[in-house]
Amino acid sequence: MVSSEKIKELKENGYVLFENFYNVEQEIMPIQLGIWKILGLLLKKYNVQFNQLPFSTNTFDAGYKELIKQNRKYGGEIYDAIKQIPAFIRLVSAKKNEELFNELRSAKHCGISAQGYGIRIDNPNEEKYRSLWHYEYRDQFRSQDGVVFWSSLVPILSDMGPVMMCPKSHKGGLRRSYLHDSENPDKTGAYALRLENEEEVVKEYGVVAPLSKPGDLLVMDFLTLHSSGHNTSDRSRWSMQYRYFNFDHPSGIDISWKGVSNNLKLEEVHPELVVKR
Repeated sequence: MVSSEKIKELKENGYVLFENFYNVEQEIMPIQLGIWKILGLLLKKYNVQFNQLPFSTNTFDAGYKELIKQNRKYGGEIYDAIKQIPAFIRLVSAKKNEELFNELRSAKHCGISAQGYGIRIDNPNEEKYRSLWHYEYRDQFRSQDGVVFWSSLVPILSDMGPVMMCPKSHKGGLRRSYLHDSENPDKTGAYALRLENEEEVVKEYGVVAPLSKPGDLLVMDFLTLHSSGHNTSDRSRWSMQYRYFNFDHPSGIDISWKGVSNNLKLEEVHPELVVKR
């Protein structure tokens, strides 16, 4: 499935982009259709004055802006619901994802992070739920030998805030973090964690933010520093994330492949990575 150049690219840079990895008509559109149907139910449930457009891959989310304008909490309802769409679950566990991971990591026994998959909705100019600089292992655990699969459901243009990454930052290993973000006190859980010396580290590696379209797949190493971009457009950014990890890696065996869904916390698994203010 994978050229040696792509394997080398992931190893060297900590990320790699596969264009047209998914079939839009067969694998992406069924997910968009599921979102469109759920959105229609919520528009009706809350009597939102919006005539939903017929389904298309370009307008499947039309009406979402009107829904959350009436009440922001309604956005949380659709966020929780859409991760349960069968077409999405099929994509998360697709055999070609497994085969891709095994080739990229020379693995024989991979797993999918339980509760580590979902569909993000990043609304324009909304900072509360924007992911700041982090690396996936810190927030997921399971195994240090893992990757994030990131794929968009809408065309990602520069003003929509493509995911930002620090090339080669995975080579820096595990990094220390503050448990609470003093600059953003409204953030909770993993959103509240803040990297130590964040500005200096990001400046050291630099930032890339590749654009993508539905069907493309971005793969990131579990140790690659990345952050959600700033969405300054007039449309929400819809993107899918799921995490694959290597069962055979010693770090995973040591913690019995547990993660945040097992209520593990950074200070319990890696107290040496916690910075106290």
